[in-house]
Amino acid sequence: MEGSLKPMDAEQLREYGHRMVDFIADYYKSIESFPVLSQVKPGYLAELLPESAPNDPECLQDVFDDILQKIIPGITHWQSPDYFAYFPSNSSTAGFLGEMLSAGFNIVGFSWVTSPAATELEVIVLDWLAKMLKLPNQFLSTGKGGGVIQGTASEAILVVLLAARDKILRKVGKKSLEKLVVYASDQTHSALQKACQIAGIFPENLRVLKTDLTSNYALSLEVVSETISSDLSAGLIPFFICATVGTTSSAAVDPISELGKIAKAFNMWFHIDAAYAGSACICPEYRHYIDGVEEADSFGMNAHKWFLTNFDCSVLWVQDRSDLIQSLSTNPEYLKNKASQENAVVDFKDWQIPLGRRFRSLKLWLVLRLYGVANLQSYIRNHIRLAEQFEQLITSDSRFEVVAPRTFSLVCFRLIPPPNDQDNGYKLNHSLLDAVNSSGKIFLSHTVLSGNFILRFAVGAPLTEDRHIKTAWQVLQDQATTLLKDY
Repeated sequence: MEGSLKPMDAEQLREYGHRMVDFIADYYKSIESFPVLSQVKPGYLAELLPESAPNDPECLQDVFDDILQKIIPGITHWQSPDYFAYFPSNSSTAGFLGEMLSAGFNIVGFSWVTSPAATELEVIVLDWLAKMLKLPNQFLSTGKGGGVIQGTASEAILVVLLAARDKILRKVGKKSLEKLVVYASDQTHSALQKACQIAGIFPENLRVLKTDLTSNYALSLEVVSETISSDLSAGLIPFFICATVGTTSSAAVDPISELGKIAKAFNMWFHIDAAYAGSACICPEYRHYIDGVEEADSFGMNAHKWFLTNFDCSVLWVQDRSDLIQSLSTNPEYLKNKASQENAVVDFKDWQIPLGRRFRSLKLWLVLRLYGVANLQSYIRNHIRLAEQFEQLITSDSRFEVVAPRTFSLVCFRLIPPPNDQDNGYKLNHSLLDAVNSSGKIFLSHTVLSGNFILRFAVGAPLTEDRHIKTAWQVLQDQATTLLKDY
């Protein structure tokens, strides 16, 4: 009887597993038939599902039916070829297989002894990726540094901020916490603000430095230097700079090399957040965007964004792993073991916030092995080519304008408002975004740059092809025509 599912049985797993893989494959085959952005109303699911769990087992087919009829309508399809919002969150066959393996083994690899292969594969694979990015040798496991997989870039920023905080406080004393100052641009991801809140950095000591189009929304070195000097004169302690390669709003790139020199001059921790654009830097023609990385204390990128590795897989490298370990290590009696006590192994529990960790390196390993460097480079280049194509379509229509330089696969644009428009096109472009997304045909997101409401078109879904760019452009043109009639 199908309902009598055992906790674990190899033959049942084989049967159910085949059916689940078939279901997911069919989902991908039909993904373009669904509205990209879910159109349901808040609370819709409570009206469709019972108030309590079933007392007796149900059959898998009934579950599949409920997924089709009740769950999928409430899904925004991040893997759709018509998904252009936020940044991509790549899935792939190799990444999916890696997730299956990880779920099958289901280890909790907080220390080496709990599954040596999980720790050692992570060390090796992150050294591979570091070499693909041509990171300096100090970021490799063979030296004082090394890499670790975090859940998200938010976690990566938090752990390096904690390490930097504790490192400076060991020098100046714990009572100086209220004097510690962090520096970033107004384009830096909000994860830094949350990290400061968790780390106890006083809110008034987070310097969010203004950027504008004159610097292509990158940090101004002059503003950074002046702000640091002013804080030093006020008796404060500058200790952390966060630079970004590929900001969320416009994919701006901060001046890495020069910021690294400033950080070094003032003995500050220098972190580079390349969550989105780091993947592009495996291509030689884009590697120069991280020139100066040798000055950084830490460097992070999200393999789960644009590198065909299923979420979650955020990669962080540090120049000196002892900084993380001193800040985050705990050693209760129940976790002690011979290998750890002899300092013969890496225990990644001491490089992260939680204790437990999944076998995430499996999916990155499969991505690297089953696709290879050359194919991954081609994958990145193709998305950038598609973004260039979309940018050309925007510039071909005098009703639209590109509002920030396109560096990678993100195009920032807006519909130009009529003369003397009261809010300079804010409402117009907001309405355009709502109309486009409500159509269900494509999904875009927005930002605000220099006070203007801007539409973001981020190419990066694995299934996106030239035809999807043309379709998206047609949707935008049609909706713009309708809106402008009302103006």
